[in-house]
Amino acid sequence: MTFSTLSKITRRELLRRSAALSSVGGASGVFGLQMAAMGRAAAAGATDYKALVCIFMFGGNDAHNMLLATDTDTWGRYTKARQQGAEPIALMPVGTPATAQGAVNPVTGRTLPNNNTAFIMPEAWGGALPIATATANPVPAGTTASARTFALHPYLNAALPLWTAGRMAAIANVGPLIQPTTKAQYTARSVPLPKNLMSHNDQQSTWQSGAGEGAQKGWGGLIADQILASNGANGVFTALSTAGNAVFLAGQNIVQYQLSTAAAPAIAISSAATNTASLYGAANAGARVRAIITDNANASLFMKDYGAKVTRSMDAATTLNTTFANAAVTSVAAPTQLFNPITRVNENNSLAVQLQTVARMIAAQSLLGVGRQVFFVSIGGFDNHDFQNTAQPQLLARLGHALAYFDGALANMNGVDRRTQVTTFTASDFCRTFTTNGDGTDHAWGSHHFVLGGAVKGGDLYGQYPTLGVDSS
Repeated sequence: MTFSTLSKITRRELLRRSAALSSVGGASGVFGLQMAAMGRAAAAGATDYKALVCIFMFGGNDAHNMLLATDTDTWGRYTKARQQGAEPIALMPVGTPATAQGAVNPVTGRTLPNNNTAFIMPEAWGGALPIATATANPVPAGTTASARTFALHPYLNAALPLWTAGRMAAIANVGPLIQPTTKAQYTARSVPLPKNLMSHNDQQSTWQSGAGEGAQKGWGGLIADQILASNGANGVFTALSTAGNAVFLAGQNIVQYQLSTAAAPAIAISSAATNTASLYGAANAGARVRAIITDNANASLFMKDYGAKVTRSMDAATTLNTTFANAAVTSVAAPTQLFNPITRVNENNSLAVQLQTVARMIAAQSLLGVGRQVFFVSIGGFDNHDFQNTAQPQLLARLGHALAYFDGALANMNGVDRRTQVTTFTASDFCRTFTTNGDGTDHAWGSHHFVLGGAVKGGDLYGQYPTLGVDSS
């Protein structure tokens, strides 16, 4: 945020915008001011295109098995805590080859079953994938490491080239705590804590809005409020979700537009141009419904206003579906199928399909005349109290595959590389306990996340990766 940007905002406007943005949480005032200035700059007539994409991982992803510290000291703590229970969840060290069915793993000494059950065991996945960081991550107190090294889950292999190419970064140990908190302080409730720190509903809302369940405005929606005016006649396509209604996209003025992942992503009653769209199997039914809605000759003011809003909605659906039939949009290729590492079969990746719809919206951007957009997509299934070795590898494989697909789709969009115009980030309810409960993990808080795109200085880890250990504060 620059002084020149702020100087264009009147005192009254600055207070109004910052108050609206900071209303989602007391700690968000500074962030609110930054978004107000950003929105003002966008509304001032920016001619380029920018998009923000949130990938929400519902259920609370175990980030300790997604991004790992691999220095000898930390890895020893990690293995001690996680190589326990009926189904240990500890990953294999960097450089460990995948153990074949029926073979003995040299690290754990376990013999893998001579059937597909072997593939739910970390020994069959191979070692964690080493990554280099552009800058050295601080070595925290309480560890004997001279330097910190890192790795990714082995089934994030599809996303590894994004890191290596400097287009993806990670943020370590982030969460909604109001202030640094020790285990003793948490247990005694002696410091301010977020609302229901380990509640799925409250923490999903907190990540998306800065407030617990029942929040009325989210970060994405408040950003969309600031950029709505710059998107002209088609501003209805500013905040878009492929995952249903999301508090992340709720704002003061913006109405989030929910998309399906079909070739025609908007629900349409009839065509404004021809009134010939089929409804309930009848070619003229849509036109009749539209005529009823728009016949306001003897209606009350309330009915006239309602009819006008529904008519605008139908017209927007027609506009979007017609635009998606354009060759510039249909040329966005569908994602390839994903090889599921646990079931051992090829399958469609619903997260990649959602990102295909996002990519098609971005390809349609110039046709629609929108310059700024905010998107929300999601993937569920991360609440792995049990059977974590069965569930999380599949989910992370889908995440890596989807990120790689989206990066490739943006790289050549009708001959133009649009990766510099789009910033994508992950979020989740919370992280999970460092210790295993036998075959899974339970609710915790601080987590690690990925961010990639044009606004990102990639190939690096931001924030200090924490000291890990059982019962450490």
